[in-house]
Amino acid sequence: MSVVSVLFNRNFAGLLIANTILGAAFPVQLILGGLAGLMLAPSPNLATVPASIQTLAGMIAAAPFSLLMGRMGRRVGLALGGLMTLTGAVIATQALYFQNFTLLCMAHFLMGAGWAAFQYFRFAASEAVDRDWRPVAISLMLSSLLIAAVAGPQVFIVAKDVLTPIPFAGAYVATGVIAVLGLIPLIVVRMPQPERCLKREPSGRLSALTVLRRPAIRHAVGIAALSQGVMVFLMIPTPIAMVGCGFSEETASDVVRWHIVAMFAPSFFTGFLIKRFGASSVAITGLVIMIAAAGAAGLGLSATHFYGALIVLGVGWNLGFIGATAMLDAAVSEEEKPAVQGANDTIIAFVSTICAFAAGFIVSSLGWVVLAMISGGGLVLALAMLFVDRARLSKI
Repeated sequence: MSVVSVLFNRNFAGLLIANTILGAAFPVQLILGGLAGLMLAPSPNLATVPASIQTLAGMIAAAPFSLLMGRMGRRVGLALGGLMTLTGAVIATQALYFQNFTLLCMAHFLMGAGWAAFQYFRFAASEAVDRDWRPVAISLMLSSLLIAAVAGPQVFIVAKDVLTPIPFAGAYVATGVIAVLGLIPLIVVRMPQPERCLKREPSGRLSALTVLRRPAIRHAVGIAALSQGVMVFLMIPTPIAMVGCGFSEETASDVVRWHIVAMFAPSFFTGFLIKRFGASSVAITGLVIMIAAAGAAGLGLSATHFYGALIVLGVGWNLGFIGATAMLDAAVSEEEKPAVQGANDTIIAFVSTICAFAAGFIVSSLGWVVLAMISGGGLVLALAMLFVDRARLSKI
């Protein structure tokens, strides 16, 4: 199998196109979660609650979606995620019309659950190709979100005032349209039900906690959760911090755009780096780069600092998250996948939820620089613990 044959694989191509379209909703939701939250929240300290609830929904929905896909196939779960995103977008539009903060939080909960389903595109990609090409397939699937990174913020800018005088309502409607369009390519996906789904023993009975004690899986999940958590910790409050520093909403949106570009642009090469140097080495390199990003964020509050820190953060996340995903894919058997992948994404979402809630409080009370210092310190500590654990295991 070659890169060309991977791209022209019908199932992979359908998944790739669907992921590209649906992924455009992510930056729109990210920007809206903070700005619409700031507009409707009873207190500025609660501005990031919708975005945090969206992350919480991902934690709650991750394992059920994984088990659902283990029984009924990837396409069913992914389509359900699209429908939940559509429903959330409709409710969010109503929340703005009625100026209802609670309704906005409910809407972001549904959109967060939908996004949890979309996280399994990367695992579906690995199942659509030969084993040797799985790291490349995972990487290429995430690279498709580069288009989303460019298109999403532009959709926000163009659509946010379409339904004036209601600010941001047009952007939520655009999110619903994206969800509908993203469901269409899934029609051509005809992946056979995995063999593990046909066994009499339900995969949900596997003890995921027992499997997670294995060092290879423990390290993979830990690096993925850390990469995602720190990225969320710095990314979610960025629009609020920038607006608070006097920058326009358009400038804040552009920073988010380039951050997301940096998250996914390296994916064209990350899979090949993993094939060359190994998933673990690439993942650890990603954590080191994220430490550099946190350091850059703490050096100042100029546009250059925001752009530079968020771009470097995106590159570090890419290497850390894709490397950890490849580590996990190689470490689990087919029978273990539904339970372990669900546990993996639940842990990632749990860490991200804590980071999302904490970020809003810290940036509003202590400031952006303190947020950056906490990020860098946490990464250094976690990386040190990882090396200590590896050294201990090598002596056993």
